[in-house]
Amino acid sequence: MIKSKKLIFTSLVYFLLQNKAYAAGIPLNLAIEAASETVRACEASGYNVSVAVVDVYGQAIVQLKGDRSTPHTSDLAYRKAFTVVTFGPNYKLDTSTQVAAWASKNPIFYEALLTVPNITPLPGAVAIKVNEEIFAVIGVSGAPGGDKDEACAKAGILKISDRLNKK
Repeated sequence: MIKSKKLIFTSLVYFLLQNKAYAAGIPLNLAIEAASETVRACEASGYNVSVAVVDVYGQAIVQLKGDRSTPHTSDLAYRKAFTVVTFGPNYKLDTSTQVAAWASKNPIFYEALLTVPNITPLPGAVAIKVNEEIFAVIGVSGAPGGDKDEACAKAGILKISDRLNKK
């Protein structure tokens, strides 16, 4: 009994040490800064967007609705980010463009995927990574194309990249 408890404890400590990004989560101040920069980058290009920063557990850390962004964009930004955090870690996918391409290879799987709550395999979300592990995801909706949404998300990530835990 004592041996099994020690084994469980040791395994748990090892898991937590190996997955520091998961244990720590993205600090709120960095999530706010990345989301704000994402909105700013899109606005500079003339796009009215909403942004969601989602942690590795699928919880929204920050959601911003940009000025003049349309009503659906808030939900869609979250759903794009949720999709990446759901499939990205297991399949090594860093963007929702990659998720969409991966899912579309099997039409039956793709149709089934669309029945899962909050899954939206559309371009517009980019993973924030630390030590090659997904740390959080920025989802964006409202630009005229997911590639433009993702470009804005990358600008938000770049803004905070020098302060992410890179140990």
